Amino acid sequence: MEQAQRGDTVKVHYTGKLDDGTVFDSSTGREPLEFQIGTNQIIHGFQDGVVGMAVGDSKTVNVVSDEAYGPRDEKLVAVIDHDRFPESMEPEIGQRLQLVQTDDRKVFATVTAVSESGVTIDANHLLAGKNLTFDIQLVAIL
Repeated sequence: MEQAQRGDTVKVHYTGKLDDGTVFDSSTGREPLEFQIGTNQIIHGFQDGVVGMAVGDSKTVNVVSDEAYGPRDEKLVAVIDHDRFPESMEPEIGQRLQLVQTDDRKVFATVTAVSESGVTIDANHLLAGKNLTFDIQLVAIL
């Protein structure tokens, strides 16, 4: 039976969970995820977990944060003065913002606190610093 190898394009169904069992993403009810193994289209730990699977196989893969979205970086947390926001905007905790850096790169950040002194934003990936568990089923090797 053919097994998935680096360079293969595959389709998988998956459910991603945090250590506490909270589901953060799933392909349930959607088309399977298609990607080429080894091209860094998805996190290393996930794609490495598919290597060696045969069509129809299911497995659980535990991915430590360093092989997922990396550690949290406190340098990506900042407090911004209220006057840096448009007058029509009322920042709220949990709000996702798209920021443009001085070199025109776009970065997403999440509002984590709002106070009189400013708005705290966090540009870390939402899953940075978290270990992830994926239940994976290999649907096809293309």
